[in-house]
Amino acid sequence: MDGVVDHLADERNKAQFDVEEMKIVWAGSRHVFELSDRIARLVASDPVFRKDNRATLSRKDLFKNTLRKAAHAWKRIIELRLSEEEASKLRFYVDEAAFTDLHWGMFVPAIKGQATEEQQQKWLPLAYKMQIIGCYAQTELGHGSNVQGLETTATFDPQTDEFDIHSPTLTSSKWWPGGLGKVSTHAVVYARLITDGQEHGVHGFIVQLRSLDDHLPLPGITIGDIGMKFGNGAYNTMDNGVTRNGKCVRSNVPRQLIYGTMVFVRQTIVSDASCALSRAVCIATRYSAVRRQFGSQNGGVETQVIDYKTQQNRLFPLLAAAYAFRFVGEWLKWLYTDVTQRLQANDFSTLPEAHACTAGLKSLTTTFTADAIEECRKLCGGHGYLCSSGLPELFAVYVPACTYEGDNVVLLLQVARFLMKTVSQLGSEKKPVGTTAYMGRVEHLMQCRCSVQKAEDWLNPNTILEAFEARTARMSVAVAQKLAQFANPEEGFLELSPNLVEASVAHCQLIVVSKFIEKLQQDIPGKGVKELLGMLCNIYALNILHKHLGDFLSTGSITPKQGSLANDQLRSLYSQVRPNAIALVDAFNYTDHYLGSVLGRYDGNVYPKLYEEAWKDPLNDSVVPDGYHEYIRPLLKNQLRNARL
Repeated sequence: MDGVVDHLADERNKAQFDVEEMKIVWAGSRHVFELSDRIARLVASDPVFRKDNRATLSRKDLFKNTLRKAAHAWKRIIELRLSEEEASKLRFYVDEAAFTDLHWGMFVPAIKGQATEEQQQKWLPLAYKMQIIGCYAQTELGHGSNVQGLETTATFDPQTDEFDIHSPTLTSSKWWPGGLGKVSTHAVVYARLITDGQEHGVHGFIVQLRSLDDHLPLPGITIGDIGMKFGNGAYNTMDNGVTRNGKCVRSNVPRQLIYGTMVFVRQTIVSDASCALSRAVCIATRYSAVRRQFGSQNGGVETQVIDYKTQQNRLFPLLAAAYAFRFVGEWLKWLYTDVTQRLQANDFSTLPEAHACTAGLKSLTTTFTADAIEECRKLCGGHGYLCSSGLPELFAVYVPACTYEGDNVVLLLQVARFLMKTVSQLGSEKKPVGTTAYMGRVEHLMQCRCSVQKAEDWLNPNTILEAFEARTARMSVAVAQKLAQFANPEEGFLELSPNLVEASVAHCQLIVVSKFIEKLQQDIPGKGVKELLGMLCNIYALNILHKHLGDFLSTGSITPKQGSLANDQLRSLYSQVRPNAIALVDAFNYTDHYLGSVLGRYDGNVYPKLYEEAWKDPLNDSVVPDGYHEYIRPLLKNQLRNARL
């Protein structure tokens, strides 16, 4: 920052904790922090990776630019001999949706998790060297969430020892797979397995799509891009594709291994939620400290927007959630490792709980983050609507996360099935485990009374935890009792689905709160770091309590008076976090390049830079606009004589 005036220096000097130590907590370890910092700066200093012009490029130019960046990134990975971890970080900081996301994030993990040893030996070396480029072709034009409803077929032909992959209907066309449209040479295609005229459910097949010589689609394959998507730039850098038909070779692995890949992908999505949310929060927090409005006394300076309680009440819970999602994402990485080790030992016992947990957390974090990015845009006032704020594109890139890898409401209904099964087994030999272990204390939770008598009592983590556990247990038991009244359980499930979704949300919020509290029980070094994290944990939990007060009151988990005291405590916590707000977003350690926002600049020099950005727009290339002589001049000179107005 040499030679640059830091307009947020006063804010940074107010911090009551060690920011450098908080950066390490956010990164997960000193090693990850140092690696991330180095790679982020490497990307930021490379002109090929510029992204400030994305919103003004045509679709074709945008796509070609993405291909150029992806090729350059791979070139740098090879030149610098980057490790797999470093290469992954480099792609992360390039920050552009591309075919490589699906290759490394879905195609390779699917082969690692689901292919036979022989298949892995054949395909993984090629994929690791990018001698083939892969995608993940599951979703169809007619089916997304309902995987069992997929229509693509894979019929085994014993004479050729091949599977004939067939799209029998228009709606069976594979639709949406990223990278499929123009780039991928291979795909893991999900289809209904048919042998000897009998169906065996949906399986994955590795299918070659294009020639490795001239990139043309192989005979019998129709393939292309599905067209423009939401937003300027945004996901239009990606060639989401459509394809029909093909041929491939066979695979034979336990069905449960598919869940291992699913846990990995959903764990990644939760981690991505904390990244996207923290970016939006960083922009909104910095700009809220720069922006001044109203409150001037005798011609003095106006009040910083961040000092208004209404701004804090909207912004600080989002800041707290960014940290909460970070820590639950860390825990999910551990869960994935645990599940993988168990699968390798043929232990499938924890799979249902891991599946329900990752499905629910994917739904909770992506829904919250999509809403929060939009809230951050509104927190930035009118300027938040400018592409140069970074928020419109961040929103457009992020919102598909609410739909891909499982529609969020459908996922919550899957969690609900698991919750209902857990409740039905209470009192049996089968004890609830993992994130549902609290259900084992259901008798206590159904009758316990919250002990809060004054606002500060809400700072006790055990008090918060018990209130959340009681709320979830009571909601789950109540809906289970209603379900039991239906002669047909499936009919009851459909009728009560809104109640079931609410119980699932409560359960998932409890997981996030409990994992934040567990994080605080660890040894966390650095002056004031643990204290600030404790404040954020309390803000996250008490804000949920405030927003879902109806749940807590209707289940009798707390009293109206205790709900009111929680709100009092929240206001106090906002005041305590306020001097630390800028330092807390600095701890994300994002470069200005990665943030991609004039409003969120590290130095806070917003207004001159906004003015500069405006003049870069192609519309300002000429003073008199194209079309003046055709349309504006005749209008002004009253020469539109033939117009039928």
